[in-house]
Amino acid sequence: MSSPMFLALFCFVLCFSLSFQIILLPLTHSISKTRFNSTHHLLKSTSTRSTKRFHHQHNNHRTQVSLPLSPGSDYTLSFNLGSHPPQLITLYMDTGSDLVWFPCSPFECILCEGKPQTTKPANITKAHPVSCQSPACSASHATLSSSNLCAISRCPLDFIETSDCSSFSCPPFYYAYGDGSFVANLYRHTLSLSSLLLNNFTFGCAHTALAEPTGVAGFGRGILSLPAQLSTLSPHLGNRFSYCLVSHSFDGDRVKQPSPLILGRQDTTTGEEDIEFAYTSMLSNPKHPYYYCVGLAGISVGKKTVPAPETLKRVDEKGNGGMVVDSGTTFTMLPESFYNAVVTEFDKRVGRVHKRASEVETKTGLAPCYYLNGFSQIPTMTLHFAGNNSGVVLPRKNYFYEFLDGGDGGRGKRTVGCVMLMNGGDETELDGGPGATLGNYQQQGFEVVYDLAKERVGFAKKECALLWDSLNSEKN
Repeated sequence: MSSPMFLALFCFVLCFSLSFQIILLPLTHSISKTRFNSTHHLLKSTSTRSTKRFHHQHNNHRTQVSLPLSPGSDYTLSFNLGSHPPQLITLYMDTGSDLVWFPCSPFECILCEGKPQTTKPANITKAHPVSCQSPACSASHATLSSSNLCAISRCPLDFIETSDCSSFSCPPFYYAYGDGSFVANLYRHTLSLSSLLLNNFTFGCAHTALAEPTGVAGFGRGILSLPAQLSTLSPHLGNRFSYCLVSHSFDGDRVKQPSPLILGRQDTTTGEEDIEFAYTSMLSNPKHPYYYCVGLAGISVGKKTVPAPETLKRVDEKGNGGMVVDSGTTFTMLPESFYNAVVTEFDKRVGRVHKRASEVETKTGLAPCYYLNGFSQIPTMTLHFAGNNSGVVLPRKNYFYEFLDGGDGGRGKRTVGCVMLMNGGDETELDGGPGATLGNYQQQGFEVVYDLAKERVGFAKKECALLWDSLNSEKN
């Protein structure tokens, strides 16, 4: 066989095999029994962080990123950076932001005492700085042109005019959020995902941080996100990813098995996978282009459907409205009037049978909560999406959490149950951002697929632990 023909055949085989390849990665739940001394403490911390993150999304200018959450609510993934020797990097997986960043040596974090650090600061001596004229540099600064960035990097004016500033590094950028911030530089290095090597992977390297000692793997819509960079090697792998979050219920003993993160799509010729998923269209957000926004038409409590306000069904030209599907927020956030209507309908059915647990509501930040006596009849809850008229019936454990309350005085422990939806505040205070957020607690037990090629999000009820075992056995 002639050399050109052999090379052509080799390229075809390589591309063909890669086009049907999936990358399977384990997501690890970050619950920590040592950090939280009670279920109340854990729930209160998580509900508070969910609220902070949601309101942060409305004050977000482009020097800010989404707020990473604390252990007990987030999922982490790991990969290797470099090769001689490889460095294991563990980060929070976040569909609500579009940058991969982590601490780099030397690293100083102020006010980080007692906060968890998922990974040791990386050694980047062999990494390459990103040029000030790179599109990646502009993406990290967002509001500045490459010429301005090169001027900040002290590239001479005549070099700027001839676009010859490749030897000048991208200036440091500052990201801030609700209770922390960091300063980072952009670098390029080799990244290993399972058996796949990504050369020239771009990431943010933070040497200084305030109250944030860990990093984030951004999976949002943007050129710096992990899926976007993966798509430059293989569009098949980068244009579609999914995860299936093993039900955690805030019990560390139940999250020993990993949750599968699937990059790419297996070859299916029957179309069964599309039938299996309930899809809804992604909505573009001009102010927050990195969010995965969908339209929410309403929520059913039992047989009663509570219609969502018009602002949740679409996103306007100012970036207002819609619902963000977010792996980094724990509890679903709804605008106040809609939240009140949903929980009022819920209380009509549950409150007439079970007494409200007001003390538990104060301790956890969740409401309504009830003392449960014996068998409890809890109405079903269904999310209705505006796109494709699709709906998702939530398992009871996804919206109603039951646990033992320690009781007070002479009373012993009592079983309580709380609705796991949260009041996001008055609609007038939500200007300039999403109207609602679909949190990861409501996503557990579903394979959630982000199909960027067809601009849609899909949901399919799955036994996530079994899915991991099945995919892992096929891989091996």
